[in-house]
Amino acid sequence: MTNRRNFLMGAAAAAGAGVFARDFGIPRALAQGAQGGGRKQITVAGKRVKVIDIHGHLVIPQSEALLAGSNVKGDYPRNQIMGPDRLARMDARGIDMQVISINQYWWYAADRDLAAKIVRTHDEGVSAWVKANSERFVGLTSPALQHPDLAAEQLDYAVKTLGLKGASIGGNVMGEFPSSPKFDPFWKKAEELQVPIFMHPSNADFLVQDKIFEGRGDLGNIVGNPFETALFLTKLIFDGVFDRFPRLKVVGAHGAGYLPSYFGRTDVTCDVRPNAKCANTKKPMNYLRTNIVADSMVFSDEGLRHLVAECGASNVVYGSDMPFNWPDTIPIVVDAKWMSNEDKEAILGGNLVRILKI
Repeated sequence: MTNRRNFLMGAAAAAGAGVFARDFGIPRALAQGAQGGGRKQITVAGKRVKVIDIHGHLVIPQSEALLAGSNVKGDYPRNQIMGPDRLARMDARGIDMQVISINQYWWYAADRDLAAKIVRTHDEGVSAWVKANSERFVGLTSPALQHPDLAAEQLDYAVKTLGLKGASIGGNVMGEFPSSPKFDPFWKKAEELQVPIFMHPSNADFLVQDKIFEGRGDLGNIVGNPFETALFLTKLIFDGVFDRFPRLKVVGAHGAGYLPSYFGRTDVTCDVRPNAKCANTKKPMNYLRTNIVADSMVFSDEGLRHLVAECGASNVVYGSDMPFNWPDTIPIVVDAKWMSNEDKEAILGGNLVRILKI
């Protein structure tokens, strides 16, 4: 199996064909081959619980052929090309279902026509994998947010025609924040469809001085990502996006960044800072508890306790960041002595059943 898997993965990366069911190059039987009795069972107080993962990466190499002659450069990391190894890794952790999306957002540099073709190719590839593995995966579109009306159309098509469950977007669009009225067509469509938006950062690209994250510690990832997420969510609050679209749900990757860690300062800003110019009409805590969802990637019992205390257990969901090798947070949720069994079940899967309408 290992040699066959490596052959499939290597051929997909080299030829730009991907590893997807039927038209995408992988037989259905092979795609579902890891669904047997080897899956780890996750239990809470002796009860088997369904684990759903909001944070799974993939790429669709077929889109590379569209970039010939353009100045847009695609990003196709080999470890994010889907194959049976993903199912095996999920089984080893006890993940029953994963939400997959493309999160590099390099197509934000594309003009309207090229962006339309790229996103359509991506969405059809995601949909093909999901349909071939419908018990194990659901998918999100990653629309061309630089063209907000097009992004709204892409979200509508992905949900209504392809069966995807929402969208994944970056924290900025080539340095522009998607919190101004310019981006309202996209937010309006998400609210109309009642689907969540998963926000994934990109190392704070376009937001900080060049080379500021160079040096030890991979700081673009370790500091830049949570910074970008916190800034994005804070601007949605203070720029009034959640007031204009009160039923909107936005999931912040990596524990919603730094936002919940120091939310007290955010919560009082509009009252104590005369130059804050807040457009929001409610206390920021209202949006944190109503519109914002955080994944569980905080990696410690105390980090999870604080996240739940600030956001509420109904607004925290499990995330793995697969295929990257971050520590798993399933055991932290299961072993949390301060949390009720009902809240553990909700975080591990129940909240996403509700939010994604699975």
